[in-house]
Amino acid sequence: MSEPHPTIVPVIENVGFGGVAKLRHLKVNHGLVTVLVERWRPKTHISHLPIGECIITLQDVSLHLGLLVDGPPIIGPTMLDWDKMYDTLLGITPVKGESIIGSMIKLKWLREN
Repeated sequence: MSEPHPTIVPVIENVGFGGVAKLRHLKVNHGLVTVLVERWRPKTHISHLPIGECIITLQDVSLHLGLLVDGPPIIGPTMLDWDKMYDTLLGITPVKGESIIGSMIKLKWLREN
């Protein structure tokens, strides 16, 4: 994963995702993940282990990733003038059909431009 473009770094920091944007590689303990999944109980949302119950909380995620869990949610309108949005944020408007599907930009086009 490459560094975010310098023009969006202030936006990422402003919304509280600065710590997540700096993550490059997460070492995953596949055995631990397997055990947690195998012992997960959907009714209680808890993994039951021989040593007791284990639950991953929002606070755990916050501490590990440096995300804010209090304050207003990060949301925005979904009905946008996408051509204007692309032009404002990217300085170029992608061609519908070639580089845009609905409101999504093809990553290949984004990397190339």
